[in-house]
Amino acid sequence: MLTGLSADSAVFEALRKLNNAHAQELSYANEDRFRHLLERSFFAAAINGAEAFLIAFDQNADYDSPNFLWFRNRFSKFIYIDRVVTDAAARGRGHGAALYEALFQQARAAGHILVVCEVNEYPPNPASDAFHARLGFVQAGSAALPDGGKKVRYFVKEL
Repeated sequence: MLTGLSADSAVFEALRKLNNAHAQELSYANEDRFRHLLERSFFAAAINGAEAFLIAFDQNADYDSPNFLWFRNRFSKFIYIDRVVTDAAARGRGHGAALYEALFQQARAAGHILVVCEVNEYPPNPASDAFHARLGFVQAGSAALPDGGKKVRYFVKEL
């Protein structure tokens, strides 16, 4: 079951723990940071409590991520997928695809035609690479991040 999220959600802490269990792929978020992300999001949803979640921002978000800012410097209107994760026990059930489709629907309804994200190049994330390729994302650039050796590739998808 797909549900919207808010900072006062009953599953807030479980989602934050899921986020932090995947901090290498996403980024660590303390309680205040995770609340900030939810409060400023264009779209935030979870499946079955805390089995999976997605948080996305539009181009006007108050957000300081270097990846988000990379897109803001290149595109005037977009939806940025900041983080998406499925708990290991819930993988293979289509949660990621369901979250993306719900985001695409909301983005279209708001007049957006571009959805963007980044995927780790180093450390590699082959599952995410395959997932985004299946959904039609194409690479638009890459960067080495200043936070200690992480490299990312930037992807875009036209709706």
